[in-house]
Amino acid sequence: MASPHSPTKNTSAASAGRPPTVKFARRTSSGRVVSLSRDVDIEYSGEFADPNDYINYTVLMPPTPDNQPMGSDPAESLATSGPTSGMKSGGSPGPNRSAKGRGWEGEGGYGGSGNGGNNGAKMDRMLSVMNSKSMLLRSQTTDFDNNRWLFETKGTYGIGNAFWPQSEDAYGHEDDGRMGVSMDDFIDKPWKPLTRKMRIPAGVLSPYRLLVVIRLIALVLFLTWRVRNPNQDAMWLWGMSIVCELWFAFSWLLDQLPKLNPINRATDLAALHDKFEQPSPSNPLGKSDLPAIDVFVSTADPEKEPPLVTANTILSILAAEYPVEKLNCYISDDGAALLTFEAMAEASSFAEVWVPFCRKHNIEPRNPDSYFSIKRDPTRNKKKQDFPKDRRWIKREYDEFKVRINGLPDVIKRRCNAFNAREEMNEKNIARENAGGQPVEDLKVTKATWMADGTHWPGTWFEPSPDHKKGDHAGILQVMIKVPENDPLYGHPDERTLDFTGVDVRLPMFAYVSREKRPGYDHNKKAGAMNAMVRASAILSNGPFILNLDCDHYIYNSLALREGMCFMMDRGGDRICYIQFPQRFEGIDPSDRYANHNTVFFDGNMRALDGLQGPVYVGTGCMFRRFALYGFHPPRANDYTGIFGQNKSTAPKIPVPSDDEETQLLTSHPDLNLPRKFGNSILFTDSIAVAEYQGRPLADHSSVKNGRPPGALLEPRPLLDAPTVAEAVSVISCWYEDKTEWGDRIGWIYGSVTEDVVTGYRMHNRGWRSVYCITKRDAFRGTAPINLTDRLHQVLRWATGSVEIFFSRNNALLSTTRLKFLQRVAYLNVGIYPFTSIFLVVYCFLPALSLFSGHFIVQTLDVTFLTYLLLITITLSLLSLLEVKWSGIALEEWWRNEQFWVIGGSSAHLAAVIQGLLKVIAGIEISFTLTSKSTAEDEDDIYADLYVVKWTSLFIPPLTIIVVNVIAIVIGISRTIYSEIPQWSKLMGGAFFSFWVLAHMYPFCKGLMGRRGRMPTIIYVWAGLLCITVSLLWIAISPPNEGAGTTSGSVQI
Repeated sequence: MASPHSPTKNTSAASAGRPPTVKFARRTSSGRVVSLSRDVDIEYSGEFADPNDYINYTVLMPPTPDNQPMGSDPAESLATSGPTSGMKSGGSPGPNRSAKGRGWEGEGGYGGSGNGGNNGAKMDRMLSVMNSKSMLLRSQTTDFDNNRWLFETKGTYGIGNAFWPQSEDAYGHEDDGRMGVSMDDFIDKPWKPLTRKMRIPAGVLSPYRLLVVIRLIALVLFLTWRVRNPNQDAMWLWGMSIVCELWFAFSWLLDQLPKLNPINRATDLAALHDKFEQPSPSNPLGKSDLPAIDVFVSTADPEKEPPLVTANTILSILAAEYPVEKLNCYISDDGAALLTFEAMAEASSFAEVWVPFCRKHNIEPRNPDSYFSIKRDPTRNKKKQDFPKDRRWIKREYDEFKVRINGLPDVIKRRCNAFNAREEMNEKNIARENAGGQPVEDLKVTKATWMADGTHWPGTWFEPSPDHKKGDHAGILQVMIKVPENDPLYGHPDERTLDFTGVDVRLPMFAYVSREKRPGYDHNKKAGAMNAMVRASAILSNGPFILNLDCDHYIYNSLALREGMCFMMDRGGDRICYIQFPQRFEGIDPSDRYANHNTVFFDGNMRALDGLQGPVYVGTGCMFRRFALYGFHPPRANDYTGIFGQNKSTAPKIPVPSDDEETQLLTSHPDLNLPRKFGNSILFTDSIAVAEYQGRPLADHSSVKNGRPPGALLEPRPLLDAPTVAEAVSVISCWYEDKTEWGDRIGWIYGSVTEDVVTGYRMHNRGWRSVYCITKRDAFRGTAPINLTDRLHQVLRWATGSVEIFFSRNNALLSTTRLKFLQRVAYLNVGIYPFTSIFLVVYCFLPALSLFSGHFIVQTLDVTFLTYLLLITITLSLLSLLEVKWSGIALEEWWRNEQFWVIGGSSAHLAAVIQGLLKVIAGIEISFTLTSKSTAEDEDDIYADLYVVKWTSLFIPPLTIIVVNVIAIVIGISRTIYSEIPQWSKLMGGAFFSFWVLAHMYPFCKGLMGRRGRMPTIIYVWAGLLCITVSLLWIAISPPNEGAGTTSGSVQI
């Protein structure tokens, strides 16, 4: 507040062109203004900053007797203290000037150069009190009595120590022409951001960038020296090594460049609550004005994805801390299994007691299985006396719930057998009657799968039959929990269950969806299932935001949805297409043998991409803007032109073609065309504009662009009726996407097994931004395969998708100008990294070839080579340490990631390149293996899967590398020992790099040994065959010299 006038009215012109600041200050006796603000250095910069974020003004603190900035003579100080902002000029300087009138001085030329005041009597009384300060000291202490001073001067401290209630002589009489100050002047407060960007400390980031430059220079000098100094004795060895090293340098550069600008972000949940859920003129009752969220959970096979795991995920969603009427949950069962359907029905029933229990006692996490598995004291921070009783009761209910879920397969089979036996008997009776009482033999009756109500299950049956098998079944949509009421529904005490008095017992809407599948249609795997759920949810709830989760990823932080909403509802949030949360995993072995946590990627690479245009979409734990999924452009975008994207300009608006145009107007890039073909559902088409409007940020400040007015989302949702549900069933039919742009420009993109990366790339290509949200408490947690075979197959799937991206029009080399240069480099690396496996496999064999041949990649181990090697190694180590510093990962995690990079690169990545080339060249389709979420048979050991050895052809390349390097070390040592002129330098060079390869392969060796070091027989067979093959091959290439062997007594191979 800068003057008795309203500050927001008077400072807009004065603050133009200056950086936004809010300062509290006081004026000293010399006239200098001293800042009293603690947050002067806080700066909100970046994309979300705005010149009008904080209005420029300075608040001068009043000169109280216990804090005098003036000289010994108060009257003299007041006379020389300067003009007062907001006071009319006139009068002469002197003690008659009001001390309260000096409360504010505007920073941009607010104050006049006059004096004045006609309330001298009041001022005289104030000065007399100030001069008799000793009279106001407390009798027992020497502390100043502020309360007595306030009473004597009739002064009060208000907001920011800068407000006094208006009185007759506070600022002069009304005829003085001055306006008084009231609390209304403080209502128009500066706009408070919901998020803030926290830069990495310069003490960490600057050395990190410097080391990148130093290592880049060292690599250039080293490779130049390597090219100019070939090994004339072994040109073939030198040629292979130099090609591999050039590719490694290029690959390192692609990986390193996007990491130059990592950032952190923080959210303000209190500000979100104050802005959207507090009473206001537009929201008198304080209802939630937050937009709705539709949560998607996908599953495909109840045998590989246990229904109990999926049910726990659903329960954690239903119990999330978000307005009940604004939260909707959908599960997509792409297998159309009755087991999943009935498990979800059981979960809906158990949610009636679990969700209120979580709300009453603030339970974390809200996944029942994870909550009851916590080892710490469950009563920690719990204050309600009935918590122990409630927990015992809900634990017993959950145990019964688990037994019911585990027993569902037997219950369904017994039911089906009983109904089928009855049907078979009826068919035989009918056939006997038709045959005139003669017994009928060879009567075949279709064995159906029956629901609990005695009707046929419309999905897949246990015994496949036409219209009831995988790939051929009807569409199913069942609303299991109806739309909740708009007003809270509080529970009541019940002696038999729990006391939910004062607890909202409503549940979010929950629906089961299984799209129709028929032969002859390409169903596009998971991407097709997600698009079907997008259309169905648009008809039923039409939440402007969509959160998608895998069936084994549950909500670990009940406030995670609000954290993501802070970014979407903040200023500039209308340009954000999705919020990606990091993936965290449970059930990983303590040593993380196969780098399942993948923290180097999630805490390093993704955090760095957040400083560019945003992280890539990684398939789960992602909150989408529905309007962006529909293929539309952001409200504002930038073009980045130039060879390095250094020229930034505002992107032009793409014109919307008229309805009578049959063809889409082409732009400079296909991704910049606007979507038009959404299908023939009018309800769905009408919902698009509604979702776009409801997803806008709150227009509570003039600087918020493309906002909606407060209170626009307070209207209650209409209840679902039969025509609406029928329309939702029609949009999940298999024919709905015919002659539409679904999968091409709208929704999840088809054509790749890694549809997630492609979908995110398309959004970034249109100019959207994404945000990486790392919460203090993990937002979501899931499971990951800890078995070596399953882990390699998972990596194979990711790498295969990357190869597909490289050979498609989604290659970053073909991106639009709306993609930032470094973001383009990151996407380019996504498509290129599997090809590194070719050079990695060759390089892993080079040490063995060196030992076999007796040569090395260089002529001799001279000082120049060792200096370059030492410099590159030291810079890489320092870069790793600094990366560990700003990303927060551990050194052990970094080393595990390096080990598995070699293991996966020499096996799964190589197979992905081969499969990708076969698909592109020969058109051979790639098979997709579903990652198993179940555990091993041994329930006593939670890490039993870690020791299970399941042979796969992916084991052959790394096993060959290990065996060949071990044989090469033995041969190299033998040759050096028994040679006439031992060349120890070449032996040390080859042996050192062989041990380097074997050190990276150590987790692979442990995985082959199983639980107690018992290696499978097939491993011995392969190792023996490789040893014999390598030995015979080398003897054929370099036969032994008999003369040299007999005369010198040496062994020569």
